[in-house]
Amino acid sequence: MSEATKSKACLAIIVLLLAVIAAGAYKFIIAGSVEKAEDGRLAVVLAPGERALILKEMRGFVSGIQQITDALARDDMKGVAAAARQLGRGAAKDVPAALIGKLPLEFKTLGFSVHGQFDQIADDAEKTRMARVTLGQLADVLQKCVACHSAYQFRAAP
Repeated sequence: MSEATKSKACLAIIVLLLAVIAAGAYKFIIAGSVEKAEDGRLAVVLAPGERALILKEMRGFVSGIQQITDALARDDMKGVAAAARQLGRGAAKDVPAALIGKLPLEFKTLGFSVHGQFDQIADDAEKTRMARVTLGQLADVLQKCVACHSAYQFRAAP
């Protein structure tokens, strides 16, 4: 085999490997593991344990929002901050990378944004101590919850 043929073969292998890497990156970073659901939303297909983890996190959001609103009703801004901090970015640190790879980019963007907003709510509750500001921030978070639930459902893989 000539040097030119070897070079062409190596180049072809490199191009093929780059295409495989690009396809994997697209699937892992952007597309996720989704299919069209009967109701028009995207169904994110996960292993049963992964689905349970996502749903547990969402129940945690509902519980945390209840704690925040309860603290707001009592004008307890320290309670607001404590409840919001539990829902911040730190809460997302234990999500396995394999699960994150199955989530579509828009869902990941919404999710990480919501966690960040809870950190901001906690910071502002400690600094400004203004319930009206917190209520506005909470309304923004809830709008993202509505958008997410309108766009996605979670289905366990068979």
